[in-house]
Amino acid sequence: MTLVTYQGTLLAQTREWTNLHDDELRRRAVQDAADKNVGALVSLTTAFLAHMGGSGVLTSPRTIEAYALGVRQFVQYAASQALNLLRPGQHDAQNYVGALLAAGRAPAGVGVKVAAAVCLYRALRWAGATEADPFRDVRIPKDRTPGIVKRPPYTEDELADVLERSDTHAKFLLFLTAHAGLRISEALALAWDDLDEGTRRIQVRSGKGRKGRVVAMSTSLARATRHYRALYGPGGAEHADGRRTTPGTQVFRYGSVMTARYHLGRAFAAAGVAFRGFHPGRKYAGTRLLQQVRDFGRVAAHLGHESVDTTRRGYAALAADDLKADLSGW
Repeated sequence: MTLVTYQGTLLAQTREWTNLHDDELRRRAVQDAADKNVGALVSLTTAFLAHMGGSGVLTSPRTIEAYALGVRQFVQYAASQALNLLRPGQHDAQNYVGALLAAGRAPAGVGVKVAAAVCLYRALRWAGATEADPFRDVRIPKDRTPGIVKRPPYTEDELADVLERSDTHAKFLLFLTAHAGLRISEALALAWDDLDEGTRRIQVRSGKGRKGRVVAMSTSLARATRHYRALYGPGGAEHADGRRTTPGTQVFRYGSVMTARYHLGRAFAAAGVAFRGFHPGRKYAGTRLLQQVRDFGRVAAHLGHESVDTTRRGYAALAADDLKADLSGW
């Protein structure tokens, strides 16, 4: 069975449930929970997020996808264990956490899966199907290892090797993540008007939590932007057959993160460098900038972090011998 997380707009997804009479909403939710109907329970959770979630219908597609996957996995686990979703046992939720940990999932990943299951039960309570709140008291072990240690940034040599083997699209995307520190979703959402290589500024309009910011370009990124615009921007280069590039408002031709991952992964493979995703590029930007400015606040602003603690824990680190010069002569 192929699971479709949602079709059309979030508002339409919400109305599929909110347009129901209260009794019918409850009846359908009870039936779907009893049948462990994965698609319907994902749809119900999505409708709840769009109707009652903190961001409502502005909830990002990536959040919807993450919750949909988490709900799907929990419902499949419940089916395999013959659990009653509407009347869960006292230990069912903690047993689910234990199963995830025993399967090798990191505590942070378990937390994401539990958040999806919690949202499912909020949706079921919203629909009037149950009063159960089985994940209220679950315990997930804390991982004391900093994120920067578990998932380190790309090195200077790795990035140099990949840039040498990248095509124009991949190179520009890599500069946006590893120099501007943009999230992949922020980079793919850029429009041509958001780039100002003359003043070396990027206007990020679709940051996390819908917060915008202005990001400074490095010299290399500004140069790459000029080259990229000359080839693919409005009035760009002429092709061999006489055609001219006629782009839309979006900067990248990549339609999704998966497509971008495929193309950038090819550049990494050609360079013989393991591709570990886009975040190690952001971590490179954070760590290199911190070594220069030694100010977590400024680095957090560059990366678009609301909390400096987020930057400190997972995105930037000073070298172990960073204080050698300061301590010399003691």
